[in-house]
Amino acid sequence: MAIPVFDFSKLDGEERAQTLAQLANGCEEWGFFQLVNHGISDELLERVKKVSSECFKLEREEEFKKSALVKSLNGQKLENVDWEDVFTLLDDNEWPSKTPGFKETMTEYRTELKKLAERIMEVMDENLGLPRGYIKKAFNGGEEDNAFFGTKVSHYPPCPQPELVTGLRAHTDAGGVILLFQDDQVGGLQILKDGQWIDVQPLHNSIVINTGDQIEVLSNGLYKSVWHRVLATPTGNRRSIASFYNPSLKATIAPAPQLVEKANQEVDQAYPKFVFGDYLSVYAEQKFLPKEPRFQSVRAV
Repeated sequence: MAIPVFDFSKLDGEERAQTLAQLANGCEEWGFFQLVNHGISDELLERVKKVSSECFKLEREEEFKKSALVKSLNGQKLENVDWEDVFTLLDDNEWPSKTPGFKETMTEYRTELKKLAERIMEVMDENLGLPRGYIKKAFNGGEEDNAFFGTKVSHYPPCPQPELVTGLRAHTDAGGVILLFQDDQVGGLQILKDGQWIDVQPLHNSIVINTGDQIEVLSNGLYKSVWHRVLATPTGNRRSIASFYNPSLKATIAPAPQLVEKANQEVDQAYPKFVFGDYLSVYAEQKFLPKEPRFQSVRAV
């Protein structure tokens, strides 16, 4: 079994209705799917691969090899750590500076990814029967551009004892729409589907989309956030660049009233109404635990 692959360019052609239906099915039945012909040029994606790999070699690899994580892998199973080198790119934090072209390339890439995220949210609006821009407005807490957009650059170096540690432990994502540019050679990403772990197959220059906990709440459970993990591998150095379009910390998140009415149920019977920053505080402590108690323990507005 493989996760679905959709041609995003067909939204603009004669097959629009069919493509919308495919994307709806991807959100409802899978929570993970891959996009090809998504509008981001191969030339830019090849540059992203190049600067990311060079950045790891120039600025990250030696530190990782000397890290406490590597030293702790001595025949005992490691439970509460991830075999991952990771840093985050935001508009206002410090970026790696020794890799030629890194900042210029990743700035351009992030601009394109944010546009793609907003197009995907418009597709979700349409498929859910919500007004155009509903999800974006909810995430921004109004008309302003307040939503969080961050990019996590990860590498999963070869692990000498992959049976003793996970690349990234199983979790659902706290936020909204996640856009992943994963390695097209080294696998390892898996999703939980019908009780089975399924590989997310590497596909050249595709963008993997998954829905986070806040999309589950806004859609009143029609679009579920999905458990996923990354396995450590003995060979290869898996590159993973995940961008997150999340609500602002002050945004109030609740099921869309139209979807609650359609389901003929009260809001408090399904998902609570809460401020995203409060949810994030709960998530920080419970990321790798079952998600339903997170929804219930967050402070209702």
